[in-house]
Amino acid sequence: MKKNVAILVFDDAEVLDFSGPFEVFAVASQVHDHKLFNVFTVAKTQESITAVNGLSVNPNYSIKDTPNIDILIIAGGQGTTPLLKDVEILKWVQEVHKTTALTVSICSGSRILGKLGLLDNKSYCTHHQVYDSMQEIVPTGIPEKEKRFVNSGKIYTSGGISAGIDLSFHIIEKLHGSKITNNTARYMEYNRVD
Repeated sequence: MKKNVAILVFDDAEVLDFSGPFEVFAVASQVHDHKLFNVFTVAKTQESITAVNGLSVNPNYSIKDTPNIDILIIAGGQGTTPLLKDVEILKWVQEVHKTTALTVSICSGSRILGKLGLLDNKSYCTHHQVYDSMQEIVPTGIPEKEKRFVNSGKIYTSGGISAGIDLSFHIIEKLHGSKITNNTARYMEYNRVD
């Protein structure tokens, strides 16, 4: 059954945090007859957002009109700090998380999960420069600084920036096995890190 993968983007999102997972899930589907995933971006509104270093992105959906979401991926970047005070975004993530199969944060996207209490007493990882901030946001969380990604129930967190690519491959392998994952990595000419 084809899964909907939604990637939350916002102003000052780190580019590889969303484009890396987008590419991995989209290519996995592409090289397997477009049967695995429907990948799309979502933002607070459908107006373009400006990612870190000026990349302009046009979200496919606003938080008010997304299809059902099976896998939610929250990008990181400098823009996660203002999101901690954005009640509308926080409420949306909390509601969507209730029905996802998986909720995933990349890099400092972990701040959002921490703010919502979803990492209380749970292991997590994030960008190496974000652990101090996370200690304030979720003091009961268990940082795994040496890990590239961490699984805590239906929540996955990844380390900084490029780690989101490795986590995306890991999730695809969990869902569809090593043959599909290896086909995808070969097509992308990517050497995986587990």
